[in-house]
Amino acid sequence: MASLPPADSDQVLVEANGATRTLVLNRPKQLNALSSAMIMGFLRCFTAYEEEKGVKLLIVKGKGRAFCAGGDVAAVVQSINNDSWKYGAHFFRNEFLLNYIIATYSKPQVSLLTGIVMGGGAGVSIHGRFRVATESTVFAMPETTLGLFPDIGASYFLSRLPGFYGEYVGLTGVRLDGAEMLASGLATHFVHSDRLPLLEESLKKADTSDPFAICGIIDQYSHQPSLKENSALNRLEIINKCFSKRTMEEIIASLEQEALNVSDEWLTAAIQSLRKASPTSLKISLRSIREGRMQTVGECLRREYRMVCHVMRGDFSRDFFEGCRAILLDKDRNPKWMPPRLEEVHDDVVEKYLSKVDDPQWEDLDLPAKRSHGRMLVPKL
Repeated sequence: MASLPPADSDQVLVEANGATRTLVLNRPKQLNALSSAMIMGFLRCFTAYEEEKGVKLLIVKGKGRAFCAGGDVAAVVQSINNDSWKYGAHFFRNEFLLNYIIATYSKPQVSLLTGIVMGGGAGVSIHGRFRVATESTVFAMPETTLGLFPDIGASYFLSRLPGFYGEYVGLTGVRLDGAEMLASGLATHFVHSDRLPLLEESLKKADTSDPFAICGIIDQYSHQPSLKENSALNRLEIINKCFSKRTMEEIIASLEQEALNVSDEWLTAAIQSLRKASPTSLKISLRSIREGRMQTVGECLRREYRMVCHVMRGDFSRDFFEGCRAILLDKDRNPKWMPPRLEEVHDDVVEKYLSKVDDPQWEDLDLPAKRSHGRMLVPKL
């Protein structure tokens, strides 16, 4: 008998077909933004199915026009304002634990990435073994515009994209299409949405946990799309040249120098995005991705948990609350960042985000011992 999510939540639907379990994110009006109930439902399912011998394959998808638009950040901010930052800490602790379980899962997971895949949506999919993009997929990590940073273990997978493409994606919040996801390694397959129902039916008949057999099934429906001519992946040489710089100030100066020589839409958009983002967020995000290059997925999540707790407590900056006010609540899209300039965010402050939280009730993120250190991402450039 398959274990189901908590009875008080219809936000995660479970379909059982033979040895396959399909988990459906079911908040379509909220673009399937991850709530605390959804995270707990996923944790219950993933934990139960890893032990259940009759379950061999997991499919994860979203109901409606989005896979998942991210974590329900507005609810977290509201709870912090009404109560305490500790609700937010509890939310992120469970979310990061889920990310870790997915990243180290012993059974194959196939995520069907239709529509929007952002933030927390990436956390419940990119760490899994198979990620199927379509022509409708829109991927982004837009946290720097909110005064946050790419979390959910993003410092692990962004730092493993080709060259310094991960810094470009994580710092600018640029939107990628399905072809770019496949080319960079964020997706493992590209299947046209017309063929997804056929793929799903084939996967539901699978009676195996063999990743090569599952990959063979997906291969039957997938194809290699062409990158659009204006895709920034076609300018990887410039991205590597600029985003490999040591500091944010040098990265922006390098991009502006390139913009003097060539008139390129992606370049202008990247500079504008970086200029609008929280200076504090940019600096801690860059540091996080650079740290991630040398760390396992578990180490990345533990460090990111320290960072997100400091962000929620407002220990060194209140930009997260200001970003959520301007983008999610008041929607004036005019955040007043403090400090307002990159030069005013000093290295010693960035370093403090990596430190333990000074609170007797706070604990580091505790993760179960697993053999795996995280997925390998294979670019198809």
